[in-house]
Amino acid sequence: MPVVAIIGAQWGDEGKGRLVDMLAARARLVVRYSGGNNAGHTVVNELGTFKLHLIPSGIFDTNTVNIIASGVVIDPEALLVEIKELHERGINTGKLFISERAHVIMPYHAMLDKLQEESRAESKIGTTGRGIGPLTPIRWTAPASVWAICCTRRRC
Repeated sequence: MPVVAIIGAQWGDEGKGRLVDMLAARARLVVRYSGGNNAGHTVVNELGTFKLHLIPSGIFDTNTVNIIASGVVIDPEALLVEIKELHERGINTGKLFISERAHVIMPYHAMLDKLQEESRAESKIGTTGRGIGPLTPIRWTAPASVWAICCTRRRC
């Protein structure tokens, strides 16, 4: 079975989300394999303009299974807001699945992120303060958070 992988080669908006949205109609699966909600992508399609941060942009094709994989760090509050916004616009998230190995950003990760950035004084790196930075090295050494959601019509 052939695999098409769309991988960004730089930081910033490269049009990956739009390309995935265009290819999703021919895909069985669309997998978000890495990253967090510190960035995002804008998808413009026949349904409107959508700003996604965690949910794979294949969500707009009703036949495509969308997976948030183990390499993604998930802010539960941000994910639930994103799901709610999609529902409010009539987008079905019944084929959205989240790996039980995805790591969860906890409130203390965001606090640590902000404190680390403040301690850098003149050498600040410009984090978003959302906790993604402090969680990233931890997730390579610690077991995944025990947290998984299977979004169905009954649950989301």
